[in-house]
Amino acid sequence: MIKKKLVPLITDLDTIKHIAADKEAENDHFRIFLKQQDGKQVDSIVHQLNEAITPQIDCTQCGNCCRSLMINVTPEETASLAFHFKMEVAVVKDKYIEISEQGKMIINTIPCHFLGGTSCTIYENRFTECREFPHLHKDNFTSRVFGLLMYYAICPIIFNVVETLKEKFAFEPS
Repeated sequence: MIKKKLVPLITDLDTIKHIAADKEAENDHFRIFLKQQDGKQVDSIVHQLNEAITPQIDCTQCGNCCRSLMINVTPEETASLAFHFKMEVAVVKDKYIEISEQGKMIINTIPCHFLGGTSCTIYENRFTECREFPHLHKDNFTSRVFGLLMYYAICPIIFNVVETLKEKFAFEPS
């Protein structure tokens, strides 16, 4: 079992951004390294790290994902948002949603309309993708690591999980 407090966490976004820039090649090597590991073991360690690290980081003090991510929205979430704002679904779609080239509904601005400072103004009604980000609780980490590393520079949780995962595997950059 992984201890609750592993190492001092890095949460300063500028620091994370600079470290991430310096570690691009290292992270690419780490991604390849992870693909050679037992996926179930990697998932187990990532889940434990996620449970240990996530509670130590207050996402409402960051909000960087809300400034960076394109969010898919389901028809049910659109209806819930309309109910929340006491608007017609068509008005919500016109004001906040667009259709992607793949035919999916997405929020039509980055940063998100609903970001107020560093917090979500519709937190109780936030979208599934927002609720589940950074997706470290899900299985198949090694098949998703490329996508997750795209957010390594913007998410303190992903950054700290990946850096601690390198330590757990005694990864040595080449």
